[in-house]
Amino acid sequence: MSEQRIIIAGGGTGGHIFPAVAVGHALQRLQPGTKLLFVGAKGKMEMEKVPQEGFEIVGLDIVGFNRSNILKNIGLPVKLLKSRIEARKIIKNFRPGAVVGVGGFASFPVLNAAQGMNVPTLIQEQNSYAGKSNKILGRKAKATCVAYEHMNKFFPADKIIMTGNPVRSSIAQMSRSSDEGRKFFGLKADVTTILVVGGSLGAKSVNEAIDAGLDELMKEHVQLVWQTGKPYFEQAQKRAAAYAGRVVVQQFIREMDYAYAAADLVISRAGALAIAELCIAGKPVIFVPYPHAAEDHQTSNAMALVNKNAAELVPDEHVMTKLVPAAMALLHDQARQKEMAANIEKLAIKDADERIAAKVLEIANYSRWM
Repeated sequence: MSEQRIIIAGGGTGGHIFPAVAVGHALQRLQPGTKLLFVGAKGKMEMEKVPQEGFEIVGLDIVGFNRSNILKNIGLPVKLLKSRIEARKIIKNFRPGAVVGVGGFASFPVLNAAQGMNVPTLIQEQNSYAGKSNKILGRKAKATCVAYEHMNKFFPADKIIMTGNPVRSSIAQMSRSSDEGRKFFGLKADVTTILVVGGSLGAKSVNEAIDAGLDELMKEHVQLVWQTGKPYFEQAQKRAAAYAGRVVVQQFIREMDYAYAAADLVISRAGALAIAELCIAGKPVIFVPYPHAAEDHQTSNAMALVNKNAAELVPDEHVMTKLVPAAMALLHDQARQKEMAANIEKLAIKDADERIAAKVLEIANYSRWM
């Protein structure tokens, strides 16, 4: 069997999907003609986003562990067993040389099935604190690609490769000027600009804090690009109406290269993808980690940068009282902004997608199916 065939499994949020897609494109650049199959969870956003990128995807009937309502987990063992059987069928039919897991619901059953069938697996662990599924899978994986130091706490040291987290090519090759970014959002070229972004679904607490502090912020000579997510979009639009031309509210920003280019200061959740992008953008950032992330990994992610003087952190529990004051203090401290921007830029890795893709092709074993 001469053609390269690779399965990429996972999804659930933009933070898992965008890296998966970036690795898919890199595989096809490094090895033209590589056949790819993505495996996601039915009803999750990968089922829509992955085909938009031109890739084929199949969905498993799988959900994650529900931490907030234990009773909802009653059917989970059955779904896990069923999804593992489905995953075995998918692998048998597609006959991949390797299977890549990027995290998210579908990642575990597919990699678990592949390991049981002696198909080489690679884990792309995006966070500084590994999740339970990846820790289990890491024992038998051929390689684990990471973006943070000291990951040998979670994975066999000899299997770890520092690759960084893949980002969308529009950001990896970002060349937009601040003027272009501001023009894109209909903002003034010569006014200090704050970008507020809460991940692909928005961030309720951050939105509420910006809403409450908007009048204070607007007393400064600033303008705002505010990505709210769907639930808060209408409320934010109403709130911003008094500041037409100075506050741009968007439910979701697809063109993040323009958004980062427009910004002088960023307020963001601390998902692994957001951090990878912000390192490349090289902008001072205040992180508000999502407090309910598994193993509180967003706080862990953010602290890796805070400890290098490359970012600031406001805990979610203090967001209402401390976020806007922290932003205003940073706006008035040009030296601190420059220092943070220089330090965060040192952490950028622009070719993570190709580093991971090269390792996937290296471990792939097509003779398994001959």
